[in-house]
Amino acid sequence: MNNKLKPTVTAICFLYVYSCTGCLSVSLTPSTFSEVKKPGQSLSITCDGAGYSFSCCYIHWVRQAPGKSLEWLGYDGSTSYAQSVQGRLTLNRESSNSRSSLTLSNLRAEDTAVYYCARESQ
Repeated sequence: MNNKLKPTVTAICFLYVYSCTGCLSVSLTPSTFSEVKKPGQSLSITCDGAGYSFSCCYIHWVRQAPGKSLEWLGYDGSTSYAQSVQGRLTLNRESSNSRSSLTLSNLRAEDTAVYYCARESQ
């Protein structure tokens, strides 16, 4: 039996919502979860919004690696992403479904982080 450790990538996804005037509901799909991926695999997360005009605001995606500060990845309305994920990250916006999605391909060990979605203020 081969007992060598295999490298893995862990993505723990949480929702970040700040106080705002009026109702705001944003949720991650799958909801708060932890997932272990192997390097080279892909990660997909969906952020659903409700209770406000989804077309008013972009959804930003950030992550926080263990022991590191927050890293802004990008927002769903742009193709300009953080250099660390450039060429591997795709952010899509489905205004008709009030949904933003993140797909990060070719995962690396340094992609291990807590991932957040957040609505920009109006």
